[in-house]
Amino acid sequence: MDLVTATVIGWLEQHLWPLTRVSSMIMSMALFSGTLVNARIKTLLSLAIIFAVAPALPEINTPYEMMSAGGFVVTAQQVLIGVGLGLLSVIFLQTFVLGGQIIAMQIGLGFASMVDPSNGQQVPVVAQFFLMLSSLIFLSLDGHLMMIQMVVASFDSVPVGFTGLDADAFRMIADWGSYMFSAALTAMLSGIIALLLINLSFGVMTRASPQLNIFAIGFPITMVSGLIVMWLTLGGFIFHFENQWARVVQTMCRLIGSQC
Repeated sequence: MDLVTATVIGWLEQHLWPLTRVSSMIMSMALFSGTLVNARIKTLLSLAIIFAVAPALPEINTPYEMMSAGGFVVTAQQVLIGVGLGLLSVIFLQTFVLGGQIIAMQIGLGFASMVDPSNGQQVPVVAQFFLMLSSLIFLSLDGHLMMIQMVVASFDSVPVGFTGLDADAFRMIADWGSYMFSAALTAMLSGIIALLLINLSFGVMTRASPQLNIFAIGFPITMVSGLIVMWLTLGGFIFHFENQWARVVQTMCRLIGSQC
């Protein structure tokens, strides 16, 4: 009976600890972390990934039992690794949401908002459009498969054990939180400058002819001009998307200590 118990516990350790890391990444990654994806689907997807890659995973050699205090620390390390990888993809998509909010405020569509299904918050319609566009490009470029590849590769570079992410890894994740704002501003800089020139021209018109009601004619012209500027600058969206995604992949490789 002791031999059977040891065999069962060893099998659980070889599968449950990797399942914790994979499920943490699935629960926190872009598109899958929202409320639209059922928790049961996330769990089944994590199980399917583990059973598919379990024969290729390195053997887990840890002196701690799963139900001991050391085992709980090992479990916490797997959760941090998975959440760290998933959080980078969420910050990546939120870059374009922030860019859409900047453009929406510039053209006067900041009041037109709708519920974002990924986080349940009210966001401008323009930001929702950029979120949908970036999500579709993310899926078309197999970004979700890249995330799965990263978490599977992390078992070779960061094996299951008492150690996990170091302080530099958490610093990289925090730096991406600040880099999100600069990247959103860079992606929407051409549209911001064009709209700034339009508003500046209305300021000159108001100064030259004070009897013009700038609030009556400025708002519709600014909105139409903003939509035209969005249409003209939409061709560069895929360029910024690919550059940002390449940076995210490099950051994830540095996070897990793997060579891309």
